[in-house]
Amino acid sequence: MLLGSGNGALEPAGAPRVAGAIPACPLLCPLRQACPPAAAGLPCGWGCAAWASCRDPSAPSGCHIGHVGGAGDCRSQGEKATKQFLEEINKWTGQYNVSPLSWNVAVKFLMARKFDVLRAIELFHSYRETRLKEGIVKLKPHEEPLRSELLSGKFTILSVRDPSGASIALFTAKLHHPSKSVQHVVLQALFYLLDRAVESFETQRNGLVFIYDMAGSQYTNFELDLSKKILNLLKGAFPARLKKVFIVGAPMWFRVPYSIISLLLKEKLRERVQMVKMSELKDHLPRECLPEYLGGSLKLDPLSWNCRFLPQQNGHPDPLDELILVPLAAPKDNGSVHVPGPKSVTLQELLDHVSHKQKRGIYEEYEDIRRRSPAGTFACSLAPYNQDKNRYGDVPCLDQTRVKLAKPYSRPELTDYINASFMDGYKQRNAYIGTQGPLENTYGDFWRMVWEQNVLVIVMTTRLEEGGRRKCGQYWPLEKDFQVCFGALTITNLGVENLNHYKKTILEIHSSETRERRLVSHFQYLSWPDYGVPSSAATLIDFLGAVKQQQRVAVSALGPRFKGHPGGPPVVVHCSAGIGRTGTFCALDICLSQLQDVGTLNIYQTVLRMRTQRAFSIQTPEQYYFCYTAILEHAQREGLLLTNHSRAAQEKSSPGH
Repeated sequence: MLLGSGNGALEPAGAPRVAGAIPACPLLCPLRQACPPAAAGLPCGWGCAAWASCRDPSAPSGCHIGHVGGAGDCRSQGEKATKQFLEEINKWTGQYNVSPLSWNVAVKFLMARKFDVLRAIELFHSYRETRLKEGIVKLKPHEEPLRSELLSGKFTILSVRDPSGASIALFTAKLHHPSKSVQHVVLQALFYLLDRAVESFETQRNGLVFIYDMAGSQYTNFELDLSKKILNLLKGAFPARLKKVFIVGAPMWFRVPYSIISLLLKEKLRERVQMVKMSELKDHLPRECLPEYLGGSLKLDPLSWNCRFLPQQNGHPDPLDELILVPLAAPKDNGSVHVPGPKSVTLQELLDHVSHKQKRGIYEEYEDIRRRSPAGTFACSLAPYNQDKNRYGDVPCLDQTRVKLAKPYSRPELTDYINASFMDGYKQRNAYIGTQGPLENTYGDFWRMVWEQNVLVIVMTTRLEEGGRRKCGQYWPLEKDFQVCFGALTITNLGVENLNHYKKTILEIHSSETRERRLVSHFQYLSWPDYGVPSSAATLIDFLGAVKQQQRVAVSALGPRFKGHPGGPPVVVHCSAGIGRTGTFCALDICLSQLQDVGTLNIYQTVLRMRTQRAFSIQTPEQYYFCYTAILEHAQREGLLLTNHSRAAQEKSSPGH
């Protein structure tokens, strides 16, 4: 259970505040949160930044919401801010038929930003994007490997609060072993514990102190990338007020990494990060707040402390999971991630970009993309019972976008897994299914997917063998009138057409269960060299045009019985691994479609977005560079791009010359 899945105010078990802490207020306000009476000195339930009494005796003390004339104004402005926040966020929930964000969750984000609606919305989007990027969705704390990470003691929410009522989170660096840990699981554990802590109203109101304990740690315990992600999370992607970060007992070798990290921090956060010796920590926090080994009097018991955050069972799905996985696109774009953006460029600007950067610069651009971590998890793909269904062990598919096969009741031993991912096209959600070249043991799964997804066109961009290596299995009948059968499906070859650079095969699929027959067109591109990329893009773009034309014809033939997107059901695209040539084909289609629609494109953004759905799409810098040269070649061939000679002539004939 994550943020928003519970309604109660979860307090750390026996979480007393030390002497001098301000007592919680017993009353309830319209925000379903504790709100103080008018008496001076009590904290405001809206999460006030100050504790001083308001000059108006009828107002909650220390109110910062813009109090004008008493508690009524305070309440109404708080309610107004919450309604504005929910109205904005719930635009997407209504469009995609997912559960709306609750009032309580909205208040958490607003309290973290002092009820500034725009800043709270920005925080929510940062939170959502961080969870999506790091694969922090559908967490099951009672299942491995998350359970072990939670109970490792690496992250702990202490059982006491500081004098102001802030929660205290502790990270023990010496318990972290990068070679034995999966980074996204470590982040899942941190998110889970912080989310449970911030369910407490007192934590929402009083904030969070983070102790990064490096005492006794070695260089092998340190992970620069993880440290940066933790600080980025704390500084702007989590609904809690970060009051202070103490880095305790940092070794000498940490100075260089810390200087790198500090450069990435905004000045406001940099002021809150402080390196202290262990002996100095008690000058910042009372001994009652600190574990014994950090100079305090608190007996550290991370196992039992973290156990209290584990639910009795995995519980109900987190309502935010649905919203996190929804693309934030307008309905006119059909929910696709590929829509024109502010950084799209014209063809001339694209040419200037390539001329300026040259091949080396474009390769560096690709390297920036390649270095980014996949935006999701691979649990199903990497499960032991699915390993033999992956052509390559290092090319898993994302859990968040994978195609799930229907489980036939007659054969419960069949799983829903196939190494295939839904991928958006230009202004079309799920325009493609990117998949690997079928293996002999997955032929049946492949055809089940084609049938269940109502596929009309299959695109194959590899030969069966290249360079003496098997790239794909012969999953379809090769010659006319030949048949292959997989379970209830029979595939018949109705004819083969050999064209320049590709083959087109018409296949009929018959289901013995429904007695339905469907036609599928199979396109195989034959001019991709064994190594590298095509020397010219002309044949590939012509091939792309033939595929799109066939899809249009097939969709038209469906008539009014087809109720989906005008572009039709997904086009299955595969090569061998399903990421290199497959990604190149899809990227070209998306960019050329946008170019035709609005006259601009953005290859870099297209590939970034594509990789959030089919991880590792565009496998090499050569393929990425080919996307640029292919589009420029196509533009010149179609007369869409002026040559230097034509441009000079045009300028000469223009007014003023």
